[in-house]
Amino acid sequence: MQAVPDIIQLLSDHIANQIAAGEVIQRPASAVKELLENAIDAGATEVQLVLKDAGKELVQVIDNGSGMSPTDARMSFERHATSKIRDINDLFSIRTMGFRGEALASIAAVAQVEMKTRKQESETGSHLVIEATEVKKQEPCAAPQGTNIMVKNLFFNVPARRHFLKSNTTEYRHIVDEFTRVALAHPQVAFRLWHNGVEQYHLEAGNLKTRIKGLLGNAYEKNLVPVEEKTEFLNISGFIGKPEAATRTRGMQFFFINNRFIRSAYLHHALVQAYEGLIEKEAFPFYVLFLEIDPARVDVNVHPTKQEVKFEDDRLMYAYLNAAVKHALAKYNIAPSLDFTLSPEIQQLSSVQMPVTQDSRQETEKGYLFNTFTQKNQAHLAVKKDSLREWKELYKIADDIAEQQTQADSANMVTAPSLHKEPETVNAKGIISIQGSMLVTTVKSGLMLIHIRRAQERIWYERLLAEWNNGSTPSQQLLFPLSYETSAQDALLLTETLADLSRIGFDISPFGQNTFVVQGVPTELPAGEEKHVLDEVIEQLKHEAPDAVAKRAETLLANMARRLSRNMGGLQYQEGQQALIDELFACSQPEYAPDGRKVFTLVKKEDLEGMLG
Repeated sequence: MQAVPDIIQLLSDHIANQIAAGEVIQRPASAVKELLENAIDAGATEVQLVLKDAGKELVQVIDNGSGMSPTDARMSFERHATSKIRDINDLFSIRTMGFRGEALASIAAVAQVEMKTRKQESETGSHLVIEATEVKKQEPCAAPQGTNIMVKNLFFNVPARRHFLKSNTTEYRHIVDEFTRVALAHPQVAFRLWHNGVEQYHLEAGNLKTRIKGLLGNAYEKNLVPVEEKTEFLNISGFIGKPEAATRTRGMQFFFINNRFIRSAYLHHALVQAYEGLIEKEAFPFYVLFLEIDPARVDVNVHPTKQEVKFEDDRLMYAYLNAAVKHALAKYNIAPSLDFTLSPEIQQLSSVQMPVTQDSRQETEKGYLFNTFTQKNQAHLAVKKDSLREWKELYKIADDIAEQQTQADSANMVTAPSLHKEPETVNAKGIISIQGSMLVTTVKSGLMLIHIRRAQERIWYERLLAEWNNGSTPSQQLLFPLSYETSAQDALLLTETLADLSRIGFDISPFGQNTFVVQGVPTELPAGEEKHVLDEVIEQLKHEAPDAVAKRAETLLANMARRLSRNMGGLQYQEGQQALIDELFACSQPEYAPDGRKVFTLVKKEDLEGMLG
């Protein structure tokens, strides 16, 4: 009998490195992140990032950090090479950025890498050239203190990976995201960024407030609210935005745990909940917050990008963050002063009951959170006011008015004519408005229930679509042009779609770095809605699928239709309600709103009889 050959083999180092590269280096922005973090870990006070073709052809990082010896320079490109870990316990006290020791090895596996580095005490530096993990050259060279590393032709030896890279605009936007996070986390370090020979950022070393202004624009400076709380469990510092700084676009939300950028929907919810009643539900508050916690209480090594974390005690993190933000808003007279005390459930957590030193207690006893969270047997309650009776009276007045309005509507019902393209014939019994959000009218087989907002969206969408196809969208020039300032990432997205916005009636032009001037708007757009429309357009672009460019016009028109449909003027009268129904059934697709939701439904007579038994 012939022996079956063995089929399990060890991967070669070359293949293993390419697999590791696929986990760590997914696009040019991944290399940028790793190289910037290495520069920070090396103690650099000045870091320069040079890009060509959005990093596809060149990613170069120059720093004035500690530099490396010839041996360390060579070892840094080996897998699992690290200066951070000596034993397994070190994994649970990481405070530096890179620590897995795979970054440079992964980059060198899929790019052509050249590095010059020198330690301060060395007379000469080291020059290395590596291509697809193979060392082509290593020799002494003249070099300033620090490290200069160039990553050329990323994925040159993995054509399939290079093929899946997006446009230069998209890849550059991802790079700016990573650059922004690192620069925000280290305001004491000077950063500069060049792209295709043009300097995009020149950030001097300073404090967090000046760094936010330098990175995100002057518009945020006047809307910053400081947050500063110290507790035995968690220190919180940074800035949140005033309610008026909230936008309908994501991207201006930054959490840092021990100076490492993280994503956490759970903590984001804690923060947004603190703004309840201050911002619209679809808005996103601005924040740059730093949370300092014992590294043993948080696991940052749960995802290759190290942007997702696990906390030892999620609930306590949520409670402290929520209270700190509410306190900051109240302290600066932005929200009513509230009292936040820990519930008995949270008081029983081990994290609260851990022993502390006398020094740490004296340090935190002065803080607001210490005083509010150490009172026992209290739930999270707002301070009770004596004005509750007045509120009840106000609600009673509102109910009386609503009842009177209902009686008046019933008395003023008129006969409704047949609808233009309605599948059923209306029995002339009139129209009833249900709380201003829906209309009910009779048809031959029963009742028709119409959602007013969705009907308006369908009507406006088809109007705008006809104007788009005819190339005749009217635009109204503003007497006083508006300035629209956004982040660098959002400015890239908006620039991409200026032509489409022009076609629906906007007259927008770039006006300096990350700023645009709005000189004209669609004629039907209510005053003051310009910024909201642009915010929604940018948010939609951030989440569109790679193949969605062809459908971008439909998305723009749908966003405009949704914004224009917020006008309820005239719908409190029978004539306006009838006009809405007539226009709806003159549409080519009256049954569905632009986003696919149903506009109306029919309730048959027999179903109504069934409800009554």
